[in-house]
Amino acid sequence: MESEDDGLRWVQDQEQGWAAGNRFAFAVLERALDAAPLRLVGNVVLKEVASGKPSAEVGYWTAAQARGRGVAQRALSTLTAWAFDAFQANGLECLELLHQVDNLASCRVAEKNGYQFDRLLPSAPPSYPLDGHVHIRRAAA
Repeated sequence: MESEDDGLRWVQDQEQGWAAGNRFAFAVLERALDAAPLRLVGNVVLKEVASGKPSAEVGYWTAAQARGRGVAQRALSTLTAWAFDAFQANGLECLELLHQVDNLASCRVAEKNGYQFDRLLPSAPPSYPLDGHVHIRRAAA
């Protein structure tokens, strides 16, 4: 995001997803010290969820200063558990995580959270210039 207006539009988009019930984004916050204010270190999102639809997509990003400390792994673990708790009774059976093939850190985060590599996703330039990986996590039986 390049401006405060960009940030406000992003927040409004997230609010619309919650209101529509098809996209649920969460800020990932941390406190450096006990008395320090919370700071944004990432985001996790459940998207394309709908009653009766067997799959949905998860995504995340992590701020540069929070990378390599397990932030993404813990946030994705929490989101995954919440998604299945909240939506499995409505038919949610699996979650998909997509990332570009050159993003080895995302591949590790997916695998550490039980998302198994499923297939290669062909590139779709200009938005997705490289091939991608699709990882799948199925609900526990």
